[in-house]
Amino acid sequence: MMPSVGVVVPTRGDRPGPLRAALTAVLAQEYAGPVEVVVVADGVPASLVASQVSGVADAEAGSEAASEAGSEAVSRAGEAVRSVRVLGNRRVAGLPGARNTGISVLGTDLVAFCDDDDLWLPGKLAAQVAALAEEPDAGFVSCAVEVEYGDRRVPRLAGTGRVTHRHLTRSRMMMVHSSTFLFRRGWTWVDESAPSGQNEDWDLALRAAWRHPIVHVDRPLVRVRWGSSHYVGRWADRIAGLEWMLARHPGLAAEPRGAARVYGQLAFCHAALGRRREAARWSLRAFSARPGEPRAAVALAVAGGLVSPRAVLHALHRHGHGI
Repeated sequence: MMPSVGVVVPTRGDRPGPLRAALTAVLAQEYAGPVEVVVVADGVPASLVASQVSGVADAEAGSEAASEAGSEAVSRAGEAVRSVRVLGNRRVAGLPGARNTGISVLGTDLVAFCDDDDLWLPGKLAAQVAALAEEPDAGFVSCAVEVEYGDRRVPRLAGTGRVTHRHLTRSRMMMVHSSTFLFRRGWTWVDESAPSGQNEDWDLALRAAWRHPIVHVDRPLVRVRWGSSHYVGRWADRIAGLEWMLARHPGLAAEPRGAARVYGQLAFCHAALGRRREAARWSLRAFSARPGEPRAAVALAVAGGLVSPRAVLHALHRHGHGI
């Protein structure tokens, strides 16, 4: 029998259209094993979210007791069982707590994440489960992505079938995205201390790769939709998240290329807030770690008023990249 898969979909209830599309894509996966979807309403009533996804899988939300008893809708595609339930975040408010709420109620063999504005492409689940089965000592698998921004779609590949801890310290490896995560239940949890949920996925990937290299299916099997992110423009939160990562993962500062990238990002965020002195300080640290670090140069341009942070991000996102 194929392993059962639980899919955690956190939502704030402010993207009902993309949420319905995300659920439809998950439920449409051609996978012979059982798939249980848990939609976690974060900061909004579960009944509201249930009404938004009504008809996708006839998901229902009742009381907490009913949810724990398994208030859900079940459909069968041949022998493949598909179930959906909606419940509220029972842990720390925010994305990490919502993800952990979903993990905590699942009894499936495997757990996967899908953000409410992303899309699983056909074959995603079957390919990842097969890749994980080929490596029984591994517990975590990702895949490449296709970044959608405006009218453009850009594939982002890793160029490897194994993502190591060193890969993730040298580069964020954005294709190792939360919506690609699939792991054995009990293998890991999300750290709820991440400031405003910033970098919780990068932290999770680093911890997973430290334990064992991440198995990676290097085909774009998830469409990551940029343009509606809750995090873009929250510069102070992004600064707090980057500083949290530096404190939590000292290896980031020990790897010159990775350190320069993070320092350059910090410089850019400070520049976006109009903090010229801090932008200059972090730019200098970035150049010291890696002469010619492009993020530091861009940060100085933003700090000097030569270009706006929004214009920089727009240009980068059109090519499938972030700062």
